[in-house]
Amino acid sequence: MARLLLLVPTTSYRISDFLSAAHRLDIEVAVGSERRQVLEKYADGGTVTLSFQKPERAIGQIREYHARFPLAAIVPTDEETTLLASRAAAALGLPHNPPEAVAAAGNKLLFRQTMAAAGTPGPAFSVISPDQDWAAPATEPAYPCVLKPLSLSASQGVIRVDDPSQFLEGLARIHRILEALDHVGPRDILVEAYLPGPEVALEGLLDRGALRVLAIFDKPDPLDGPYFEETIYVTPSRLPRGQQGAIEAATSRAVAALGLQNGPIHAELRLSPQGPVVIELAARSIGGLCGRALKFGVGPSLEDLILRHAMGLPIDSMARDGAAAGVMMIPIPRRGRLVAVEGLARAESVSGIEAVTITIARGQPVVPLPEGNRYLGFIFASADTPSEVEAALRAAHSSLDIRIES
Repeated sequence: MARLLLLVPTTSYRISDFLSAAHRLDIEVAVGSERRQVLEKYADGGTVTLSFQKPERAIGQIREYHARFPLAAIVPTDEETTLLASRAAAALGLPHNPPEAVAAAGNKLLFRQTMAAAGTPGPAFSVISPDQDWAAPATEPAYPCVLKPLSLSASQGVIRVDDPSQFLEGLARIHRILEALDHVGPRDILVEAYLPGPEVALEGLLDRGALRVLAIFDKPDPLDGPYFEETIYVTPSRLPRGQQGAIEAATSRAVAALGLQNGPIHAELRLSPQGPVVIELAARSIGGLCGRALKFGVGPSLEDLILRHAMGLPIDSMARDGAAAGVMMIPIPRRGRLVAVEGLARAESVSGIEAVTITIARGQPVVPLPEGNRYLGFIFASADTPSEVEAALRAAHSSLDIRIES
């Protein structure tokens, strides 16, 4: 029986949701990760240790595993494994996205260059290397602008700056972040013109390049900077139907420009005065535990839908099941050590709240954006209307007493 291989970084929140979906669908699944600590939990389902930092070696390891236990599909759970999944699937002749398309989606400069070459709308941009003199570029952009490290995710290191002094301070801060992470990727910094307007997110599934929209999320909290910490996602969108159509069309154009073909995508868009602009597009599904806000007729989770598609199982409907739904990514208010999160029972008793999940253990360090890349946890809600969902999420969050020791 052919297996599905899940590629799981050690920082992933999502392994249990994918394994639960595989169990429901009776899919034989193997877990591939870079550390044995992750694999030991799932030894019964088959495991393979992979060298994520050495892709050629990792592809060879997957080939060897495939020779002993034939694979039908390779699914990445998080951004860190999307490119390896596409390259390994291509090497084995399995369904995949073109690796060059995944690479462009995962690199902010390549993504912006690809969009510009295709003539899709986007902000003016330039790039600054760590070796060049920063003084001259500080006088060039029209302010405000946004500084972005090329390959970090979850808004880590992304900073809005409003003048030359903030520009130089922002560059220095991003380089300190990269040094603290011992970052092995590119250290160039993307400079983008700041686009005003609210943000939305689109969750979709590709089948031979055709986009099927699974959900459009409103983001009711403003994301104006200087940092871009996302909080509330609510679906269905409250935007007019015509504007939602424009969001879908803009995402489809970005997908075509990249050349993505297969599997889940997650897009972030700004609703600028000129229309929707795709800011980022990932060749994976929504991150963290946010996918738990989505339920479909084919199964109780987003992961059920993804695995059905990957394994070629029948999908009768991709329609979202149920009422309005949403998730709040609980922000970290300040740096320190997490002492406690109190008021959980109070928060869960709010009408419409389905669950409050804290994902950082007591005693662990907590770091807000732009240095950090994690949330304190997630709050999930459902109700008759998006407005009721948003109100429930805000009420639950206000019920929490987050204690952080400096």
